[in-house]
Amino acid sequence: MNITVYLGANSGNDPMLKKAVTDLGTWIGQSGNTLVYGGSKSGLMGAIADSVLAAGGNVIGVEPQFFIENEFQHDGITKLIVTKDMSERKKIMIELGDAFIAFPGGTGTLEEITEVMSKVSLKHLNAPCILYNLDGYYNSLKELLNRMTEKGLSSEERQSGIFFADNLEQIKRYLE
Repeated sequence: MNITVYLGANSGNDPMLKKAVTDLGTWIGQSGNTLVYGGSKSGLMGAIADSVLAAGGNVIGVEPQFFIENEFQHDGITKLIVTKDMSERKKIMIELGDAFIAFPGGTGTLEEITEVMSKVSLKHLNAPCILYNLDGYYNSLKELLNRMTEKGLSSEERQSGIFFADNLEQIKRYLE
């Protein structure tokens, strides 16, 4: 299975993030799945790619040309797909994915996973969309989705493919 993971090129200031992303990458590599991600060598992106590769897995990076020009790409990954811009990058990452995980990240991560959430909600994408709610990171988003349902602006059925996982074991259960 191709698992598209959205996450930042920054490392953040909590050491728990690097450990959790490394554990996720190690599991992806050891389980015979392939990582699809943004292609960067830095921060959490670099850490997940390195851990998948160290565990014997394959890594597909999808990176826009302007990042390549600034030498942000990870040169050790299995395959690098270069896109003309961020819109094409998002499209390809969705096309390649069989499952989607948002690791704690910034506004780019949020933007990418909300597009997947929308496609899952509209039934335009039949794949699990998992928000890795590490240490409650996505609690506010979970609360917002519940509020949408309470106000009749969404429904449990529309959100049926969207999951919140507190740990790697829960992620594994959603993907099995």
